[in-house]
Amino acid sequence: MTPCLLALDTSTDLLAAALLAPSAGAGEAGAPTGLACVQEAGGAQASRRLIPVLMGLLADAGVALADLQAIGFGQGPGAFTGLRTACAVAQGLALAHETPLLAIDSLLIVAEDARTQAGDRAPGPDWWVAMDARMDEVYAAAYHHGPAGWQIRVAPQLWTLDALAAAWGPSPPQQVAGSALTVFADRLPWGAAVQVPHCSHRAAALARLTLAAWQAGAGIPPDQALPHYLRDKVALTTEERRLRQAAAAGLAA
Repeated sequence: MTPCLLALDTSTDLLAAALLAPSAGAGEAGAPTGLACVQEAGGAQASRRLIPVLMGLLADAGVALADLQAIGFGQGPGAFTGLRTACAVAQGLALAHETPLLAIDSLLIVAEDARTQAGDRAPGPDWWVAMDARMDEVYAAAYHHGPAGWQIRVAPQLWTLDALAAAWGPSPPQQVAGSALTVFADRLPWGAAVQVPHCSHRAAALARLTLAAWQAGAGIPPDQALPHYLRDKVALTTEERRLRQAAAAGLAA
C-alpha cells in the first residue's frame, strides 16, 4: 500500500513539492502510484508560497498532517535561504505530531531526475552532478545507481572550477547533470560525457527519493534536522567586491 509521505525542496530557484498517498491520484509515468506534484517558481517567492502549496496538496487528497508517516525535505547543498526555508517548514509541520523527517540530498534529486531522463541511452550507472553555486564555484558530487539504489561515490562539495577540472582529469565523467553544464559550458572539461543540464520533473524525483529513504528507515526526529550548508560565506563585503574588481581590472590590463 502506498505510504503517506509529503516532500518539499526549495534548494534551487524552483519550488518542488510532492505528496505520496493512496488518495493522491494515479501518478505519472515513472512515478509511484498515488503521487501529486507541484512545481513553480521558487527563489524569493518560496518562503511565501511553500506552506500554501503543501496545504493545497494535502487538502486536494483529503490528507491531514496527522496522517503523514514522514516528511522529506531538500537538505542541500543549495541556496542558503532556500535550505533554511525547507528545513524550517518541514520541522514546523512535523513537530505537532512528532512526524519523522527524511533529509534528502538536493544534488541527488538532480541525479535521480537525470537517470530517468537518460533511460536506455545512459552509458553506465555513474553520475556526476554539477550545479552552479555562483561566485564562479560549483556544488558537485558523484553517485552510483545499482540494484540497492543510490550510493555516494564523491560526497557533495563546493568546488572551484579549476579544482573540479583537475579532479576530472584522470577519470573524465561518463554522465553529468546540472545547471553548471550551461552556466560554465566552455569552462569545464565535459569531454564526451552524456549531458543532462535541466531537470524534467524535480518534484517526482524528490518523491522517489523520499519513498526510498522512508523504506530504508532513514527518518530522524524533527529537532535533529539541519540544512547541509557547504558555504559559510554567502556574500562578499563591499571591500571584498572592490578588491575582486580591482584584481580583475589588473588582469585585463
